[in-house]
Amino acid sequence: MTSETHAGVTDFAASYLPDDDVLLTARLRAEDLGCGALDAAAGATLCFLAASLRARAVVEIGTGTGISGLYLLRGMAPEGVLTSIDLEPEYHRVARKTFAEAGFPPGRTRLIMGRALDVLPRLTSGGYDLVFVDAARAEYPSYYEHGVHLLRPGGVIAFHGVLAPRADPARRDPGVLAARELARALREDERLVPALLPVGAGLLVAAVRA
Repeated sequence: MTSETHAGVTDFAASYLPDDDVLLTARLRAEDLGCGALDAAAGATLCFLAASLRARAVVEIGTGTGISGLYLLRGMAPEGVLTSIDLEPEYHRVARKTFAEAGFPPGRTRLIMGRALDVLPRLTSGGYDLVFVDAARAEYPSYYEHGVHLLRPGGVIAFHGVLAPRADPARRDPGVLAARELARALREDERLVPALLPVGAGLLVAAVRA
């Protein structure tokens, strides 16, 4: 496949399910806040995973302006609750607005402000269907250990942004090294069935063996 063909396929995948007005507004807010935003293809994949799992309990690390959370909520079971963790109170304020504009009542979300590595150990072990991580890549290996512990058999953990550092193999910054360590760890973990999906900036997913 030529680079032009690959770019065309990527563009088509990103435009297959276009953003509605709520998502477009959330993206504008993300731009204003300097907050990275999940693209439509990666978001659709998250929604698909949540629907396939009939997810009722989901953990999200990195709330942002509510874009990824909205995709997750739209795929989750009607009674499902999204627990989203972020350090920035402004992100939580904006995300609440996004969820309300999409018609989700406050009871469908639990927004926790704090450092994820402090919050995750307090959550229920084996009590979640899906864990999604879109945060500082340098901490991804630690999120992996905690995230797998939270999942029920058959549950899925997903990390966004793992392909971005592959563009320059010579890079040695902590985020790049952590993403490579994470990819190796998931591939070698006999508890998991991993896959690397080339959507967005790369989704590395793994299911816990039943």
